[in-house]
Amino acid sequence: MRLPAAAIVIALAWHTPASAAGLTDAGDAVVTASIGEPSTLVPIVAADSASHGICSLLFNGLVKYDKTLQLAGDLAERWEALDRGLTLRFHLRRDVRWHDGAPFTADDVRFTYDALINPAVRTPYRGDFERIRALRILDPWTLEITYAEPFAPGLASWTMWIMPRHLLQGQDLHTTPFARQPVGTGPYRFRRWRSAELIELDANPDYFAGAPAIRGWIERIIPDEATTFLELQTEGVDLASLTPLQYQRQTNTPFFAAHYQRARYPSFGYTYLGYNLRHPLFQDPGVRQALNLAIDKREIVQGALLGLGQVATGPFLPDSWAFDPAVAAAPYDPARARALLAEAGWRDTDGDGWLDRDGRPFAFTILTNQNLTRELTAQIIQQRLKAIGIRVQVRVVEWSSLLAHFIHPRRFEAILMGWGLSPEPDPYDIWHSSKTKPGEFNFIGYANPVVDRLLEDGRQTFDQTQRAAIYHELQRILYHEQPVCFLYVADALPIIHRRIRNIEVTPAGFQHNLVEWYVPRHEHRYEF
Repeated sequence: MRLPAAAIVIALAWHTPASAAGLTDAGDAVVTASIGEPSTLVPIVAADSASHGICSLLFNGLVKYDKTLQLAGDLAERWEALDRGLTLRFHLRRDVRWHDGAPFTADDVRFTYDALINPAVRTPYRGDFERIRALRILDPWTLEITYAEPFAPGLASWTMWIMPRHLLQGQDLHTTPFARQPVGTGPYRFRRWRSAELIELDANPDYFAGAPAIRGWIERIIPDEATTFLELQTEGVDLASLTPLQYQRQTNTPFFAAHYQRARYPSFGYTYLGYNLRHPLFQDPGVRQALNLAIDKREIVQGALLGLGQVATGPFLPDSWAFDPAVAAAPYDPARARALLAEAGWRDTDGDGWLDRDGRPFAFTILTNQNLTRELTAQIIQQRLKAIGIRVQVRVVEWSSLLAHFIHPRRFEAILMGWGLSPEPDPYDIWHSSKTKPGEFNFIGYANPVVDRLLEDGRQTFDQTQRAAIYHELQRILYHEQPVCFLYVADALPIIHRRIRNIEVTPAGFQHNLVEWYVPRHEHRYEF
């Protein structure tokens, strides 16, 4: 799955509680902080990280990533690859029920698939399912999915959350009340949603992998990171993502050492400055290359991230097999940037210090969400572009408003956002020219037939070495053309209260064993 990231979201994996203490001390709740409010809790149209964070607790896919980032069974207990990988036969668990008690069956998988390929549904995930030639239900717990051609991400695509047919059949997925009153199969059940305030979930006592020992999950919607920090100081929040400043300088105190534990590991995502490629300012690749040279990414990593991250050089994460280390970050070179802009006709013709062409100044606005690190990044970009004669304004917009009023209707000149990625590196939904419709991820409007071919070839190639070579070429083209300015891969910096036990940090993050978390009874704070 791909998503615009308002905050770090970590893939979850579920295991049967193994701790006797976790069962004995069952109860209490975890209180988390989110900078954004979900746009919807209908899984296949949930395209932002705030929505994903809640959906990951409510729903399951046929498969999931385990703590070592390997694919494992979830709603499917096992599967087979047949016909040289063209067919996947899934054997579903028979002990799964929806939160309302209805049984989960292959009909729900079929319904979810039909919705994903329905042109009337504005889902960004359709590309993974358009390659399916047939989905056959063999019995209520067995189905076969046959692809029209080899499809390397096929198995990973079934991490897609499955929806209940009996509740959603015949409904408009964009207006259904289910969007705010969801029913899933996951470890937690929906309880209530108070807009701009909180979302409450409670433990699913019938969860097939074992009921969570912690009985409640409360996500408080706190758009301001400074307010979240104050809530941490008063222990009003148990789990949050720290800013680099908070991690490096504000949580190195006896209080935080006594009450919280912190973690640091590479995040599953990157931050970028994206251009509306339909806008006349950004249609020339030479201009975009100039902007890349004029922005000092290392300054951003040191100044905005305080060193807690690394410069990005493309759409793949540095630890991924798809990443090409030979693609070097462009040096900070404002002189070369000015020369490229002059070649494109942008010069300071009237001596006022600002570039113009045909009587119009080079000026644009960067939109970003309420996120201190991104705000600092935008300010650094603003100053560096000012130094070469480009006038930039920075506008900070609340997350859900940014999505609804600017991103979805394409009402922006430039945006500073992030992509959350999965261990499967296929970036088709973000970069292919066919993925520019409303609700899809290529909202910058990028189109390149060579890139389209590489994306298609990458999906049809099972050999990882050959597939890596395809993605290396893709990375080189994207970094050269600069449809976005790739900025940085930030470190994930979660903080969690020490009263919550059984936390284990792995390559998948720290939430992979969520159902095993527990709070000793004498430290309980909430009744659930």
